[in-house]
Amino acid sequence: MGVQDIANKLKAQVESSGFDRSVKFDTGDDGVILIDGASISTTDGPADCTIKLSLDDLESLLAGELNPTMAFMSGKLKIEGDMSIAMQLSQLIG
Repeated sequence: MGVQDIANKLKAQVESSGFDRSVKFDTGDDGVILIDGASISTTDGPADCTIKLSLDDLESLLAGELNPTMAFMSGKLKIEGDMSIAMQLSQLIG
């Protein structure tokens, strides 16, 4: 699954979430997913919080197979910017 497929899959959740900040999933060479309030795109841009991880780890995280806290502690997931926004993501991907 590519970043566009993941973005398409998350679109309905993002649009109905009431999330009002911006967060970027940066998967390196595989691309980015930028969630800005109720919109989602695969175009890179500024965000309040950037979460860097591999595409495989992003898929596992969204499928509920990867614990975000454990991924952060083990270095699979890196957070730049406002960490409280990353914590709020549960309302989007939970």
